[in-house]
Formats: sequence, structure tokens, C-alpha cells
Amino acid sequence: MAKMRIYELAKQLGMSSKELIEELRELGLEAKNHMVVIEEEQAKILADLFGNKAQTPEKPVEQMVAVEEPPAPPPEKPTVAVTEAPKDSEQKDVKKAQKEKSTKSRTAGRPQKEPSGGRAPTRKDSENVLFVNVLSMTVRELAETMKIPVNKIIQDSFSKGIIMNPNQRLEYDSFAELAKKYGFTVKISDEEDLVEKKEDDSERQLREYYETLYRDKKHELQSRPVVVTVMGHVDHGKTTLLDRIRKARVAEGEAGGITQEIGAYQVEYKNQKITFIDTPGHEAFTEMRARGAQATDLVVLVIAADDGVMPQTEEAYNHAKEAKVPVIVAINKVDKPNANIELTKQQMVSKLHLVPEDWGGDTVTVNISAKKGEGIEDLLEMILLVSEMANIRCHAKGKARGVIIESRLDPKVGPTATCILKDGVLRVGNFFVAGNTWGKVKALINDKGKQVKEGKPSEAVRIIGIDQVPDAHSILYAVESPNVAKGIVERIHLKEKADQLKRKHISLEDFYQMVKEGDRKVLKMVLKADSFGTVEALKNAIARLQTAEISIEIVHSGIGAVSPSDVMLASASDGVILGFKVKIDKKAEIDADREKVQIKTYDIIFNLIEDVKKALLGMLEPDKVEEVIGHGEVRQAFRIKRVGTIAGVQMLDGFVEKGSKVKVFRNNIEIFRGGLDSLKHFQDDVQRIEAPQECGIRFAGFDDVNENDELEFFQIKEVKRKLEFIQQDK
Repeated sequence: MAKMRIYELAKQLGMSSKELIEELRELGLEAKNHMVVIEEEQAKILADLFGNKAQTPEKPVEQMVAVEEPPAPPPEKPTVAVTEAPKDSEQKDVKKAQKEKSTKSRTAGRPQKEPSGGRAPTRKDSENVLFVNVLSMTVRELAETMKIPVNKIIQDSFSKGIIMNPNQRLEYDSFAELAKKYGFTVKISDEEDLVEKKEDDSERQLREYYETLYRDKKHELQSRPVVVTVMGHVDHGKTTLLDRIRKARVAEGEAGGITQEIGAYQVEYKNQKITFIDTPGHEAFTEMRARGAQATDLVVLVIAADDGVMPQTEEAYNHAKEAKVPVIVAINKVDKPNANIELTKQQMVSKLHLVPEDWGGDTVTVNISAKKGEGIEDLLEMILLVSEMANIRCHAKGKARGVIIESRLDPKVGPTATCILKDGVLRVGNFFVAGNTWGKVKALINDKGKQVKEGKPSEAVRIIGIDQVPDAHSILYAVESPNVAKGIVERIHLKEKADQLKRKHISLEDFYQMVKEGDRKVLKMVLKADSFGTVEALKNAIARLQTAEISIEIVHSGIGAVSPSDVMLASASDGVILGFKVKIDKKAEIDADREKVQIKTYDIIFNLIEDVKKALLGMLEPDKVEEVIGHGEVRQAFRIKRVGTIAGVQMLDGFVEKGSKVKVFRNNIEIFRGGLDSLKHFQDDVQRIEAPQECGIRFAGFDDVNENDELEFFQIKEVKRKLEFIQQDK
């Protein structure tokens, strides 16, 4: 619809020029006469607002003239001839009916977003709060919910230079912001009466299909190849082992010989297929390692015979244990002169609590040399034996189901994902849902880099044709159509927003109450300390706190700073993180806040033990919380007689105030915690210094400051713990 004059547009809309001019004035647009030109965008909006009559026959000239004349008084008897011009009131009724008819005709055939059971997508819970269970709505729907005329919203938008039409669909953030301008607060509903209880048929069929896949169709289950994850410490030979198995030179192509991303490969041994997932061993890729553990059927834990059980070996095993999958230990590098197999097995028992079969335990252990190819066939035999005992089965036919183990944005083909299929067959052209996104399979690439038409259970395929990059470790489901996929994803987005509002993991404060309500019997924790001796002492002391009714499980313990890996493991196990004289990695703080994982650090063992004891007894008192306000680094230490040591500090982020507290870390170990004696900027005493400024600091009662020491500034805030109801219950 191009530019046109008022009389031309009025003619298309079945209105008089006078009426259209009046409508324009109500919308805040000045129009002096019928010759004024209407802009294209305004013409489109008016056509949507009053009904687009471009395709309807024009009114007779006589009727148009009659409309423009003043309305005649109604006759004594209501007789209306077909050829008579309608009276003013009658014409308005006709025009209203035509507008409704036009609106219906324009929206016919479009996918209407109608909650099942005829429920409205929103509810006005009070005078100024709207509870919604949709992530998008039209301007008209929002107006009806707020009980505000849609014309008023459009008029107000026009006056502010915003073009809007009644059927324009707004996303959650947009319609929430618009509602706010009219005094309404929009909230996502998590109340039962606003949840759509009746799903649409396609989603219900999808859910029921996958439920009956396991419940009602067990007679159709077939064996599928085992999916094996190779885990262990960096440089213990994981990729070299896979390289030997696949007879491909992968390790040489990796940066520094270390795997940089998850890879999945399928091999055949004695006419049986085995799918391997090679997870990185470097600590920076702990998250990828966790993905592999939870997507797998069996874990091969590689331990170098010349190095023994290392911290990352323990970490890898803890991820496998949390995933509840069988573990085979491959003792690698047995050909090296300094290899000590017996010592390695002793460490397996003492550090991992894994007892080898030849020592009377139940852990399958195989001695190998990945470099020379020794023991490889024995390892494959054991993998097939353990997988046979595990009875790994699937539904080989029907809709596909799989696990995303790696995803990325490819600059050439867009979002892609590597998927290990668990059930069914995924074919090119299939529609699917993967976590909070969806797509249509445009291409499938196998582990050899070749395009294939379909992927079968236990095969690894790279999928091209995804709407957005999916979260790794999300589940992929094949569905019938794009409408079904979009509907499911929209519900997932809504649930995610609702979950964010109420998401909370276990904490020491609420553990006792959860036990009382029957929800908790095990307190899980990740324990970090400054030395091996401290870790063992804490583990022994905590173990003595267990009772017959409540147990404590330390899912992981280690030395050094609290890392993102610790947060991820605590989140997965729904546990807490306790640290003793260690710092918290910055990214770990961010992750913990996002995942709602509690981290508590201590510098006195007695306080840590007492807090755990009180958590079990429900006696925790109001807490004092350390709020980190900034970080700095000592660039130079000035030792002045009769004054002490002045630290020349570069502020890295945040700020420091004279009344702040400080932690001093050296090699990630806390060496001092206390206050400040003085804070200077050049020669001046100051109350506050912000990053990236430099400053001079003298610590209260501490002079052993060295260059490169790390500083963490914090303030103490008291937080009242909401446990009054426990006192009342007593």
C-alpha cells in the first residue's frame, strides 16, 4: 500500500473522508482536509485498524453522499429499504461488523496462539499485576487483558513516534514493558490454575510416545552398541589410546597433544560396534568432561603407571560416579621403565576406593601401553564383556532420541550439534526439538566426515539445520512437524523463565527443614582446602557427624581454589561447596550465582565443622556474609623502617575502602585475612579507590607482603536466616 490521499484511503476503508479525518485526529495526526497525503506505514496501520476494504466492492456514490450528509431523524416505523442509505447509528453497527469480519478474514488460516481449554493467556490477579503463561501476545490481546481500548494504545504509541497495529505480536520483554507504561506489572505464573493442564494433541502424543517407549514396548527392545567415554588426567594417554584403537593419527593433530573439543568415533571389534567419546583431560575442559560422563554407558578411566592417581583423575572419576555408570580402569604406559603398576593399584584403592578384580574387588583393570599397542585387545574384550553384563538396549525403530554432547556456531553452516543417538533413527528432513531450540535436519555428518542419510542408535552424528545453538547435554527428540516443535520450545522457554524465578539448590540453612519434611536424607558437598592434610582431616571430622538417619556424602574433594568445575559438580548433585583457606575463582562465583549453588569458605576448621553439625541439627544462627567488592594485585612492596611494609597495589576491578576487609592470596592459598591500617593515593590519605587506579595499602598486623600477591577486598554483611518456623515447630 503506497502513499495516498485521505479521500482515497477513506474510499478503500468504506468510510467518509470526514470520519477518517476525525479518527486521525484521535490518533494524534493533524489532517486539515481530504487532500492531505497519508504516509505508507500510517495507511497500513489504519487499514489493519478499521478493516482493509481494498478487495471489497466500493459503495455506490449515492450511499457515499448520504453518509456525508447530517443524519436524518428516524422514521416513525422502522422500515429500511435495501436501496436506502443507512442511518448514522446503523452505519456504525455495519462498519463494526465489517471490521470484525475483516479481522477474522485476515487472521483466518494463521496459527492462532490459543491456550487449550479456552483459557486466557493472562490473568489480572490484582489491579496492577498481570500473571501470564505465554511468551508473546498481540497488542489487541494485551489491551483486552488490561481492559484498555486498543485504539488508545495505538494512539499513545503514534504520539511517541512508535508505529503499532492491533495484530502486531510482541515478545515477553516488549509487552511487559508496554504494560508497565499503563501501571501494570507482568509476572510469569507458576500457579497451578494458570498452567495449561490440557496439552495440544501433538505434544501429548510426543510425550506419551516416549513414555510408552520404555513402559509398554519393552518386548521391542534390542541391543545397541555401547557408548564409552575415555576420561583421566591430562597427558595420561587418552587420545593416544583412541588413536591406537581407531588406527588414526588424531593425537598428533591436536594442540600440544591435548584434545581441544569433544569427539565421538565408532569402531568395530569382533563384529560388534563400540562408540567412543574422547573427552579432554585439561582442567579447562572439565565441563566437557562432565558432558561425556553423563551421555555415556561406560567409562574407561585412564591412569598412567608412571604418574599414578592425580587430582584430575579423582575429579574425572567423581563425574563418572555421579553419572552412575560402570568404570573400567586402563593402567597405561606400563612399558615405561619407571612404571609402578602395584603402586597405581594402591592409589586406586586409597584415593578412589576402587578395588581391582585381582585384589578381590569388582573393578575391571587392564594393563595397556597405548603407544606400543599392548593390551588394547584385552581392553576391548573387557568393554564388550562389561557392556554385555549391563544389558544396554534401545528401541531401534520409530522417532529418534539422543543426547547432544557438543554444539557450536559454525561460520559456514550456522548452528550445529554433535548427537549420540540412544533410540530410533534420525533422518534428513526430520523435525526435532533439542533442549530449548528446534530445527529440521538439513544434513547429517558421521564421525568420518561424510554426509549420511540417517543416524542409528549409538551412532554419533553432526546435525546441520538447527534454529539456535542448543545447550550441550540437552536431549534431542524427533517430532512430526515444525508446529509441534515450535509449540514445545515455547513451553520450555516459559518453564525456564518460571524456574529462574524459583530456582534454588540445597543450602546448609534449609537442609534440616528438608529432612523434617522427608525430602532429604543425604547432605552432599564438594570440599576444597589448602593442603592434602587438611582435606583428609576435614573428611574424617565430617564423617563422624553422620547419624543413622542422615548421611553426608563428599562428592568431590581437592586442593586449591573453588573452580567452575566444583560449582558444576555441586549443581549436578544438588550439593553445597565448603572451602577452607582457599579463594573462589571469579567465574565460579558467577556460575554459583547463576546455578544458585551455595559456597561457604572458612579459615577455622572448628567453624566449618560446627556449621555442618548445626545444619544437621537445624541450629544455624544468623549468618555473616562476605560481599566481595574488588580485586587487586601487589605490584611492588616497600619496606619502611618504623612504619612497616607498604603494598603498591594495582586495582583490577571493583573498589576498596579504608574500612574494607582483605584476603591476601599467594599461589591461590590464603595467607592473611584482616583489615587495612591505611589507604593512600600517592601521598594523600583517601577513603576509597576504584579500579583501575593504583594505591598504597598498609595491612593491619601483616607485613609479609610480596610482589604478585593477589588481593580480594570484601565487606561483612549480616544476613538473617529464615529458620524461625523451625523454632516454632519445636
